[in-house]
Amino acid sequence: MNSEEEFYDAETGLESDDSCEVSFKDALVFDSKPVTDGSATQENGVWERRKILPAEMISRNNFSVWSILKKCIGMELSKIAMPVVFNEPLSFLQRISEYMEHTHLIHKACSLSDSIERMQVVAAFAVSAVASQWERTGKPFNPLLGETYELVREDECYRLISEQVSHHPPVSAFHAESLKKEFKFHGSIYPKLKFWGKSVEAEPKGTMTLELLKHKEAYTWTNPMCCVHNIILGKLWIEQYGTVEIVNHSTGDKCVLNFKPCGMFGKELHKVEGYIQDKSKKKRLVIYGKWTECMYSVDPKVYDASKKTGGDSKKLKQVKDEHSCEGEEADEMPEVQETVTVIPGSALLWRITPRPAHSAQMYNFTSFAMTLNELEPSMERLLAPTDCRLRPDIRAMENGDIDTASTEKERLEEKQRAARRERSQDKEEWSTRWFQLRTNPYTGAEDWLYTGGYFDRNYSDCPNIY
Repeated sequence: MNSEEEFYDAETGLESDDSCEVSFKDALVFDSKPVTDGSATQENGVWERRKILPAEMISRNNFSVWSILKKCIGMELSKIAMPVVFNEPLSFLQRISEYMEHTHLIHKACSLSDSIERMQVVAAFAVSAVASQWERTGKPFNPLLGETYELVREDECYRLISEQVSHHPPVSAFHAESLKKEFKFHGSIYPKLKFWGKSVEAEPKGTMTLELLKHKEAYTWTNPMCCVHNIILGKLWIEQYGTVEIVNHSTGDKCVLNFKPCGMFGKELHKVEGYIQDKSKKKRLVIYGKWTECMYSVDPKVYDASKKTGGDSKKLKQVKDEHSCEGEEADEMPEVQETVTVIPGSALLWRITPRPAHSAQMYNFTSFAMTLNELEPSMERLLAPTDCRLRPDIRAMENGDIDTASTEKERLEEKQRAARRERSQDKEEWSTRWFQLRTNPYTGAEDWLYTGGYFDRNYSDCPNIY
């Protein structure tokens, strides 16, 4: 294969207790969504969303990623052909829609009258948006230029549209909005990835913008860095690290979150800590927890007092340098021995939804992800012809047919290259359909913004990409 595709989001797996060490008598609960067992809900009282995929995950035991990546150490992975077996049966556009799994947090923020309380819930939403990456060992399919994905969830009162607006560099734009005109959430994603011999490091590019329309507020932030360990040998595991700064452009409030790297002894693995300050730079709340489990907020004085009296001296296994390119041994995955210790007086902001029992056999999908490529018969006549659900390679992989998936993936990639050559000969520029490159009114930077009209259901001028 000579495809021009990026090694997007090869995610990973850490074994950890799903539960949090909580004391509910001491915690105010902001996350009011009931935890379920992954059962589906009914839409319009008729259709129940699926709970499993049509086929179990395809084995990757007979394939070597090293044969593909060994010449790419230190390089950006911009034109690396990966066998379809290393994919999961979702497009990257569908992966983006997983930001919306915890939309109830946005609804909660809309309902609060105090700006600091809104900020802490928005911070929890920003953390929850990356939580689905935990244990995901497959990479999503790279979207074709012009590919789209729509997601309408009447039970959560929102709809989302995304479009692949650029191929080189690969840029995916999305726009979600409340059906009750309470919020808008939008952004464009351009991940830059590098291979370091044992790991792949992903630098997120692009800004997330959340608008709470009732409060006339806009929040912006970028996602943390991500490193996937043991790409070649050993058990895949992931860490996210870096500073995420959430700004309320209307009030001047700011939340600074530190996604901690695992460190020399793995003690900080998964941890997120930070604070909220008002426009006068007074620290109002401390935020803490793990992006794989749950997030809490507490008064800064209470937090500082707890730190002075607490502390865990137990050392975990040392982890080798994740960027080392020498040797053939795998980076040891740090032991995950403790869950979040709750400080009395804390407020629970968010708790991860437990994965279904069969998730490991289904690409480690969440219950939410399990539904994203489902195609109900009545839905097909409403979708744009560019929607991911209509991609034959993804559909074949979901059905467990690896040969057809591989053949169709190569056919679609060659069709895309041929279309690009034809445009080049005719000196034509690609024209996006639903998004345009404009200025983000809150950051002043260039951003791909939704121009409207998708849900008018007029798709006569959509390109034939499949």
